[in-house]
Amino acid sequence: MTKSKVLLFLSVTLLSCCIDNGNKALDYALELAGPNRSELETVLEHYSSDSLKYAAARFLIENMPGHYSYKSHRINDYYRNALELFASNLSPKEQRDSLLSLSERQYSGMENETVQDARIITADFLIKNIDQAFWVWENERWAQHLTFDEFCEWILPYKCVELQSFDNWRDTMSIKFSDDINMMEYDDESYDSPFRAVNVIRGELIRKIHPVGMYNRCGYPMRSASTLSRMTYGTCTDYVNLGVLTFRSLGIPVIIEETPSWGRYRAGHLWYTLLNDHGEEMPSEWDISSCPGSPFFPYQRIPKIYRHTYAINRDRVPYHNNSVYKYPFSLFCTDVTDRYYKTTDVSIKIRNNVRLVEDYAYIATFNGHSSEWTIVDYGTVRKGHAQFRKMGRNILYIALGYDGNELVALTSPFIIHKNGDIEFVNYNFFKKEDVVIRRKYYSSENVVSMRNRTKGGRIEASHSPTFQNPEIVYSVDSTCYPDKIPIDAGSPFRYWRYVSPDGSYGSLAELAFFDDDSIKIEGRPIFSAGADLATAKKAFDDDWLSNFETGQPNGNWIGMDFGKPVTVSFVRIVPRGDDNDIHPGDEYELKFWDGYYWVTHSICKAGDNALTYENVPAGTLLWLHDRTRGWDERVFRFKDGVVEWW
Repeated sequence: MTKSKVLLFLSVTLLSCCIDNGNKALDYALELAGPNRSELETVLEHYSSDSLKYAAARFLIENMPGHYSYKSHRINDYYRNALELFASNLSPKEQRDSLLSLSERQYSGMENETVQDARIITADFLIKNIDQAFWVWENERWAQHLTFDEFCEWILPYKCVELQSFDNWRDTMSIKFSDDINMMEYDDESYDSPFRAVNVIRGELIRKIHPVGMYNRCGYPMRSASTLSRMTYGTCTDYVNLGVLTFRSLGIPVIIEETPSWGRYRAGHLWYTLLNDHGEEMPSEWDISSCPGSPFFPYQRIPKIYRHTYAINRDRVPYHNNSVYKYPFSLFCTDVTDRYYKTTDVSIKIRNNVRLVEDYAYIATFNGHSSEWTIVDYGTVRKGHAQFRKMGRNILYIALGYDGNELVALTSPFIIHKNGDIEFVNYNFFKKEDVVIRRKYYSSENVVSMRNRTKGGRIEASHSPTFQNPEIVYSVDSTCYPDKIPIDAGSPFRYWRYVSPDGSYGSLAELAFFDDDSIKIEGRPIFSAGADLATAKKAFDDDWLSNFETGQPNGNWIGMDFGKPVTVSFVRIVPRGDDNDIHPGDEYELKFWDGYYWVTHSICKAGDNALTYENVPAGTLLWLHDRTRGWDERVFRFKDGVVEWW
């Protein structure tokens, strides 16, 4: 739970009087402003003779409760330090590490130093933002297709993200990143297109910012125009924010959308969407690095997609006011899942022995890293059924409820199939089966492609460093080989190598040779033309995420000069991949869902690249956990001898 969401939650119980239309929402916002009320009233008075701008001002003020900013001057000191680091000769990673250290030493607790926007925003700031937004709407060719309601969400707001500074961001961004769009040559086809404008500006952003993605801890995020426009590293979220501020400053309608969790991944994702002049909503997939309107993750499964809004989602206010569990769902979003995918409304019977302390239920997907389940939405409990709306398909879910002490399972895990049918995955105590598994995570298209690059490869042995007349001791005709492949060369050889098949670029994560006692034999790396020693060493470093690979598709090989003839009894060939194959030496725990909790079936250390578990409850939801390292893990069923990942 992020701090901003906690602060948002703490304020929402005051919003019950905002549910009705009319003046109640405005009266509440003015009352919430306290001593700052006069600033908001000044804005309304300023536009009293302009009905459209007055309506825009009311929209901003009525929906201002729950929007937060930093109240401490420490944030400005932090941003000054960030700008000094951005201007230094340190690498982006060194800048990140320095700012992270500074965050922890000097600025700890700053996330608590926040205040409602209504209590600190000034009339001058709000009036300037409203006037600037109207100017681009009325004058820029990329915004004139917007209705007033669309304008209010896609251009008007004085901030694009929470905790954004009250600075002149529209001026900063529109001046710094408008060179290319201002020099764009006129044509009769695309000159007025918001789609073309976004891509022209994206090019300038990338050229001037040189985005460097860093997705681990980065200190406090950049939320000022000065830092966003100069940052030398960032997360996907940072570069989405940068793009949205810039595009809106130039009158291009964009909005932020996100999923709290992928359907088969442990984390969520965030991107921006363009409202094109054809009426199309064109998502970007990623941040400024991707073009809006490209195919949107055609292979991914997504349970929920939410659009970030400035307006309060008043349908969510009753949950915030009346729920007991208090999950920090944002009030400033709307569910747009069905605009992307086919969805299903769910009504499932809950267990009779469950006693809940509220009339809400929660729907979650498997996480397996930071928690067992990730909540993606809430629903209601009516007449013994949990009801959820617009759920993404081809995904495994579980319904949870709060009994006053903890979240408990209301149902067995269930799958919403592609056709909308619901299938429960039930625990079967009486029927057992043996489970054979070679991975702890599903195989992506890329993983399968890299694995197949070894098919047609071969192990050769020779007395000659040029491998004249080599002895072919093993040929890879299947990707399902053991960790230590037994070989018999007939006699000792000094030179041993793996020859990659043509078209494979030599791709290989690990190569190792073993004697008859399975002891690794050490030697000097040798390699084909087009490779170098540093690249060759990656095949022998025991790191299955580093790879030997060259820039040429054909003629690649990697091997060992052992200095003298040696007898090799086993060879290890590890394809380039994600290191989620069973890793010999790692300790694995197989768990199964007993209907209420995860239960350990057994723990063992892997001796090969496949594990066999005996007497496992048949058809039950299973989870293979690597207790040694890593975090990518998915639940699965074992059906007819095949692993089915969810």
